Amino acid sequence: MRHFAMVALLATLVLVLALPGVAQDVVELRMTWYTDGNEDEVMRDLLDRFEMEHSDIRVVMDNVSYQEGILGALPVQLAAGEGPDMARVTNLGGLAEYYLDLTPYLDDPDYWVESFGVGLGWLQLPGDSNISGLPTQLTVTGPFINRTLFEQAGVAVPSDSSDQVTWEEWAAAANEVAEILDIPFPMAMDRSGHRFAGPAISMGAQYFDDEGHPLIAGDEGFRAMAELFVNWHLDGTMPLEIWAANTGYAGANEEFGNSQVVFYMSGSWQIGQFSDQIGDAFDWAAVPNPCGPGGCTGLPGGAWVVAIGDTEHPEEVARVMEYLASEEIQEEFYARTLFIPGHQGLLSKGMEFETDLGQALGALDAFFASANALEQTAYDIQGYAFNFIVFNASRDRLTQAIVGELTLDEAIERIQEDVDEQLAERMGG
Repeated sequence: MRHFAMVALLATLVLVLALPGVAQDVVELRMTWYTDGNEDEVMRDLLDRFEMEHSDIRVVMDNVSYQEGILGALPVQLAAGEGPDMARVTNLGGLAEYYLDLTPYLDDPDYWVESFGVGLGWLQLPGDSNISGLPTQLTVTGPFINRTLFEQAGVAVPSDSSDQVTWEEWAAAANEVAEILDIPFPMAMDRSGHRFAGPAISMGAQYFDDEGHPLIAGDEGFRAMAELFVNWHLDGTMPLEIWAANTGYAGANEEFGNSQVVFYMSGSWQIGQFSDQIGDAFDWAAVPNPCGPGGCTGLPGGAWVVAIGDTEHPEEVARVMEYLASEEIQEEFYARTLFIPGHQGLLSKGMEFETDLGQALGALDAFFASANALEQTAYDIQGYAFNFIVFNASRDRLTQAIVGELTLDEAIERIQEDVDEQLAERMGG
C-alpha cells in the first residue's frame, strides 16, 4: 500500500512538473529602455507575444528618460555591476566593455553578421569580433524645416531649387523667415557633439590624423563650423536656451513642434515623435544636409538593444535577442515606429511603413537619400570606439565659447587636451 502511494505521488509530481510555467522557475529579465515616440509600446507588444510562446521567460521593461536614465544612470549602474540584462543605448562603443558576447548562444551567428553588417563593429572594442546587440533603428542626422513658416513668410525654401545649399544660405533664409513672422529661433541644433559632427565634416573637418588619433586642434574644417556655430548663438540665429542653459544633452523638438523654430538640426529618429505630436498641424519636412567644402553630410548612428555581460541568464537573454533580431519582427518594429531599418535585408528590399501621413513618408524618403550621401569621415567617427570622448568634449568646450568663458581658439585647444587626457586614461597611459 505504501509502495502504491509512493508511485501515485511520483506520478502526480511528474504531471505537475509538466504543466506550463511549473516545470521550471520563470526567469525574469530586465530591459532598460527609452523612447522617442511609440517604440516603447511597440516593443512591449512584441515582448508580450514572445512571452506567450516562451512561458519560462518574463521581460520587464524599465522605461527611463534618455538624458537621466540612459546617458546618466545607466553607465554608473554598469560600472557598479548593477546593470540590467539588456539595455537600449546610443553610446555604442563607449559602453562596449560591459556588453555580453552573444555568439556562443546564437543558433546562427552568420545571420547577424549578414543582417546587421558594419553596425556590429560599433559595439566592439578594438580587435574584438563580438556580437552583442541588434539595432532598433538606423539613424541619420539631418535638418527639419517648418515649411508652413516659409510659405507664410513668402520665402523660398532653398532646397526646393538646389541640391547644394550651404549652411550660410540656410541661416540667411531661416533668419529672413523668423524676422518676417517674429519667430524666436531661426535655427536650432541638438546639444550634442554627435549632432555637430556632420556639419563640421561638411565644412571639411577630418577629425583624425594620419595614424587614426582624434585631431581637433589645427583642423580648419572643424574650426570653420565652430566659428559659424558660436557666432549664430551670439547674433540670435540659434537660441542660448538649448546649448548655454544645459549641461548634458538637450533637444529642441518641443520648440520645433510649437512652431518656434524655422530650421532644426536633429535626425531621423524624430519622425515618429513628430508624426504623433505634430501630425499635420503644420507642414514639417526633412531636407538634405547643408553643404560645405567637405560635402553635404550628416552622421550615421542608431539605437541598439545590447546584452549586458553581468547578466545571470545569458542563454535566456540570447533567446529574447534572437526573437527581436528575426527579419519578421524587425520589419514589424520599423514599420510601426517609422524608423529607418538597421537590418540590411530590409534596407535592400525596401519597406512599407504604417502611416498615411505625407510629412512622415516624405521625411523617411529624405533620410533614406541622406543615408546614401554620407562622407567616409562620418562613418569613421561613428565607428570609433571612443567617439563619445570627442563628442562630449566638443559639446562642452563649444558651450564655453558660446557663453564667453573661452575664446574659440582656446575652446578648440581645450577639446584636444580633453580628448588626449581621457584617451590616455582609457589606454592606461
